[in-house]
Amino acid sequence: MRTIGQHRQAVAALLAPVLGGLGSERRSLASLATASDAGHGYRVLAVAVHAPVPLPTFDNSQMDGFAVRAADAGAVVRVVDPIPAGIVPAPLDPGTAAPVMTGARIPDGADAVVPVEAVPPGAFPAAMALDVLTVPVDTTVGTFVRTVGSDVAAGAELAPAGAPVTPALLGALAAAGIDAVDVVRPLRVLVVSTGSELRDDTTDADVDAGADAAATIGDANGVALQAALAEVGARSRTVRLRDDPDRFVDALGDAIGDPGVGGADLVLTTGGISAGAYEVVRQALEPLGLAVTPVAVQPGGPQALGTVELGGRAVPVVAFPGNPVSALVSFELFLRPVLAPLVGTPDRAAAELPAAEGTTSPPTKHQVRRGRVQDGRVWFVGGPSSHLLGHLAAATHLVHVPVGTDTVAPGDRLTVWSLR
Repeated sequence: MRTIGQHRQAVAALLAPVLGGLGSERRSLASLATASDAGHGYRVLAVAVHAPVPLPTFDNSQMDGFAVRAADAGAVVRVVDPIPAGIVPAPLDPGTAAPVMTGARIPDGADAVVPVEAVPPGAFPAAMALDVLTVPVDTTVGTFVRTVGSDVAAGAELAPAGAPVTPALLGALAAAGIDAVDVVRPLRVLVVSTGSELRDDTTDADVDAGADAAATIGDANGVALQAALAEVGARSRTVRLRDDPDRFVDALGDAIGDPGVGGADLVLTTGGISAGAYEVVRQALEPLGLAVTPVAVQPGGPQALGTVELGGRAVPVVAFPGNPVSALVSFELFLRPVLAPLVGTPDRAAAELPAAEGTTSPPTKHQVRRGRVQDGRVWFVGGPSSHLLGHLAAATHLVHVPVGTDTVAPGDRLTVWSLR
């Protein structure tokens, strides 16, 4: 059996050509800031962005206060008309001070700001009534002034290619007057749930509408993996295919679509790769290049991957087991670590914590249990079985019991990954 690391490397190698050739698309800042787009994870810049103007674009006040000349330090000066934000003020004459609001433009001739808190009565609007002002003796050039280009110089790189489009970057782009950028196109994934037992009303599309009327199982894998993919910037749609090897390849080829008009870059299947009598993915795709490669992990031991000719083109296929916990744990172990760096999504936060209770584990496998952390210790949530999706939903961490461990005693330190 492969180790977890070996299979993760195989997945990364399979997807490298696809991830390196996604191309770019022009997107407005407004669309990148909307919930519909943010819901697909961070986007990343396809090309570097340079500032067309300096930031700030003009000297402005860091404080509510009075614009003054530092040369007038210690002198009593006359207070002139106030300067609100959004206007170009008249030059400031020697021997005068102008009330100025935070962010308002510093007038020509002024080179410092005296905070209103330093001037009796200490606040606006009362201080607007002052006729004269004593400029503090310690006032120096640049005091409480945000100078042109002090954040970003004109022509400087705002962000390099590959930088995540974070809220802060969107703000900087907007401040620089940029309204659209080139971002890496999201990976498009076709999530395929297999099984004649799946209900017809739980997926985006029903590729094979001939499911038996007695089918009663909801497609947990389809919706769960769509959500997981969204967290790492991928866009996905789901289909269900029955356990019919004779029709599977054609139905899958029809579902993939043309890459030029939004077709899938990757096919992610669940189910149908174990040793049962109706393993549709294995039966249909193994002759076409899918390699079944069991991994020494529990849950998620059955795994498969490969490049398969589907719909007239070569498509990478990653195949997970069908039990829902196995599918989601497989995503965390093998696919998320490969896709997350593409969009700057951070790794799962990991820690080593003592077990609060004991358990057992098959010594030849790396066991991934569900757990929660309380008072600095990790408690197991439910058992190791791969159908316990409700327990995974209640868990806050994945708990790793390494190969070679058959017994965990209270106090033994285990690696945990935070899921939230």
